Amino acid sequence: MFQEKLRPFIERYEEINALLSSPEIAADVRRMTELSKEQSSLAPLVEKAREYLKTLDAIAENKELLADEELGDLAREELSDLEPRLERLEEEIKILLLPKDPNDEKNIYLELRAGTGGDESALFVEDMFRMYLRFAERQGWKVEIVSSSEGGAGGYKELIALVRGEKVYSKLKYEAGTHRVQRVPATETQGRIHTSAITVAVIPEVEDVEVEIKPNEIRMDVFRSSGCGGQSVNTTDSAVRLTHIPTGITVAIQDEKSQHKNREKAMKILKARVHEAMMREQLESTSAQRKLQVGTGDRSEKIRTYNYPQNRITDHRIGLTVYALEDVMQNGTLEQIIDPLIAHAQAEAIKEAGL
Repeated sequence: MFQEKLRPFIERYEEINALLSSPEIAADVRRMTELSKEQSSLAPLVEKAREYLKTLDAIAENKELLADEELGDLAREELSDLEPRLERLEEEIKILLLPKDPNDEKNIYLELRAGTGGDESALFVEDMFRMYLRFAERQGWKVEIVSSSEGGAGGYKELIALVRGEKVYSKLKYEAGTHRVQRVPATETQGRIHTSAITVAVIPEVEDVEVEIKPNEIRMDVFRSSGCGGQSVNTTDSAVRLTHIPTGITVAIQDEKSQHKNREKAMKILKARVHEAMMREQLESTSAQRKLQVGTGDRSEKIRTYNYPQNRITDHRIGLTVYALEDVMQNGTLEQIIDPLIAHAQAEAIKEAGL
């Protein structure tokens, strides 16, 4: 029965509480930290589990009273509230029972690159970054542009930003993929709708302890920065390109005037990308992840379409369409898309886990 799945978690939680109050654990800082973290992770599940078991008992008690002449009507009324609550609690608990994605709490590198569509694609990179920036502000996150390369007619050919905050990866991980835009470009004189695409990558930030890259596995090239002018641009070899030889992953940074600072930024991004490559197989083993996974970046393998004439955004992975493009793009109300994606992934994971 479902309630039997919950009792071991409650028992473990109570065991941790007892251990944390013991003098032996109080004297062992490392052990106390480990137990405190485990207690914190179990707390939401145990709270819901206790409420579920309490509701289950209340339902059983009221069912026994249904035949009572005096209390039957009251019991029937109570059951009309308790039974829907039990169903709701069961669904909430199923989500809490799912294995946690170890990256969900992490900050991310958000990488946007212009794809098919020429200058219009670069302009859409800028529009998308502004939308993500507004969404981040709504979440209370901090955004720092790490690297950018401007387009010939404005916008960005490439932009990499570090997004810091609470559960950033958990909310943005399904943004990775090819995003297609359909609109009339500002340069179009005859009002024709053009289609272009950009790619979005969402890479969890990693600590040094999570991935080890040996010095002999990296090739560093330096070159002169290119840009719209300013001190050190095109005058010194401050730009840095790092290549991880075993995987062929390359990162180039030129935003800082200092070669040392560019190398430091490039190394952080390189470690994140290498770590992501190492974890890819593990992530792909989860069906919900696989069904919402990024394509190769070609326009035909789009995950989402932004149709400006119709004020429409369609996410093709779950068949979701919202007619709120202007609101999403200007105000960053991306939760209209993200929340259904998360709910879909959770439903698939629950089904696969047999809960």
